[in-house]
Amino acid sequence: MRWAAVAALAVLLALPAVLSSYALTIFILIFFYGFLGQAWNIVGGYAGQLSAGHAAFVGVGGYTATMLATAAGLTPWLGMFVGAALAALLGAIIGYLGFRFGLRGFYFVLLTVAFAEICRVAVSNIDALGGPLGLYITFTGDPRQFQFQDARAYYYIALALMLAATAIAWAIGRRRFGVYLAAIREDETAAEACGVNAFRYKLLAMVVSSFLTGLGGTFYAFYLFSLQPNSLFGIPLSVEIILRPIVGGAGTLVGPILGSFILTPLAELSRLYLGGGGLHGAHLIAYGVLLIGVVLFLPEGAYPRLRRLFERRISRP
Repeated sequence: MRWAAVAALAVLLALPAVLSSYALTIFILIFFYGFLGQAWNIVGGYAGQLSAGHAAFVGVGGYTATMLATAAGLTPWLGMFVGAALAALLGAIIGYLGFRFGLRGFYFVLLTVAFAEICRVAVSNIDALGGPLGLYITFTGDPRQFQFQDARAYYYIALALMLAATAIAWAIGRRRFGVYLAAIREDETAAEACGVNAFRYKLLAMVVSSFLTGLGGTFYAFYLFSLQPNSLFGIPLSVEIILRPIVGGAGTLVGPILGSFILTPLAELSRLYLGGGGLHGAHLIAYGVLLIGVVLFLPEGAYPRLRRLFERRISRP
């Protein structure tokens, strides 16, 4: 398994040399959404706390780094950590309110959605942040400003982000922290009866998850060169983040990555081939049909099912 991971990494590192510009864009989006899905997976998969407002952390990170770059001249390479810290602070506030008052399930989902909507409305009404039209970043091609002439640079940065988030999730899963999160996910009452401080560990998972997601906001801003409140803080982006680990297998290390490799090309290709002409909305129908199929036939996600099939094949004489 380890050699397979090394071989896959070697292929991904060499792949940009043979990819077309459009294929390169798809891989950048695969890595980026895989990164965001892995960040969400820490609190949503490992801890079982279903946040549906993670777009708020992307927005806070993106707007902070952009404003620091345009108004204060701070390089986004540093501004991204300031934005991530503010996103972590917001995550701590949401987690404190939700976990201190014992909100679970749909109630915690509503809390996270409410905060994302508050952020969206607030940013839309602040003229210094561009109001409802948002902010646009002037392209200079200066690497110090997180801008690159060659799209392959974005490819490697997105890949590094995804691998970093995966390494953090792997480290969490192998430590007592991950064991406690799994216990909380399976039965929080029983975990607390065994001495696990559920509030502390859920809050810590929320802070780590929101910090990583905030880092992604800077990549979002300086890859697309624009930030609009409705798209950056809106529910659709939160749903896109959640879908990757759910389809791939929430609570597993490979699940968010596999889910991104499944959903991201499907979304882009269906939009390309079914979104034009007289087939307006057909790409969304195709996307929805696949999701329905996954929910019905792979409720635990694609990775757990593939792993079981692989283990059965190996165990056969």
